[in-house]
Amino acid sequence: MENVAVIAFDADDTLWSNEPYFRAVEDKFCVLLEDYMPMHSISRELLKIEIANLDRYGYGIKSFMLSMIEAAIVISEGTIPIKVINQILELGKEMLDHDVVLLDGVEDVLSALQGKYRLVLATKGDLLDQQRKLDKSGLSKYFHHIEIMSEKNEKEYSKILKHMDIDAHQFAMVGNSLKSDVLPVLNLGGYGFHIPFHAIWEMEKVDVNITHEKFRELATIKDLLSII
Repeated sequence: MENVAVIAFDADDTLWSNEPYFRAVEDKFCVLLEDYMPMHSISRELLKIEIANLDRYGYGIKSFMLSMIEAAIVISEGTIPIKVINQILELGKEMLDHDVVLLDGVEDVLSALQGKYRLVLATKGDLLDQQRKLDKSGLSKYFHHIEIMSEKNEKEYSKILKHMDIDAHQFAMVGNSLKSDVLPVLNLGGYGFHIPFHAIWEMEKVDVNITHEKFRELATIKDLLSII
């Protein structure tokens, strides 16, 4: 890795906790609609609608809110009371107002790497929401560049490489998603570091066994310092 000049970090569930809040709100959503169908069926219907809406709304809390409202209308066959719609909106607002909780060791690692590498925050999601979380996190001071992406694929990572004026072999990506954070970067010729998180969205799950020479799986973000 002697040629690596830029290290990029995913945000949600890599630097701070995120997916557990979605899981908790989904559970509350299912309770609101449990008179219409079993909770596991509600979750399945919501996921189907979320997937269908990705091209329209993208990722993030506001997209999730809209999908919950649509799911409530579909599941109830249009009979859902306005007061329940309002409760769904309040659940979303609670998520937007939630504190940002950094994962263990994050700030120590960023502080140790700052000045030795150009650090990039590369995350996907809603622009306003991700900016809000970054501001609350207090981590913006560590990053040379912030990239909030509509999607994480080879095309979008190539744009980062061009913006940073580097080749792929000078780039390393750190994140909790093999699908979004690791595989596209490896395909371009960069380094991918995977830090599994205990909760992951269904859409980010992939069944692969990676044996690439530029891939490493880490137990925690602190293990990054022993590699680079």
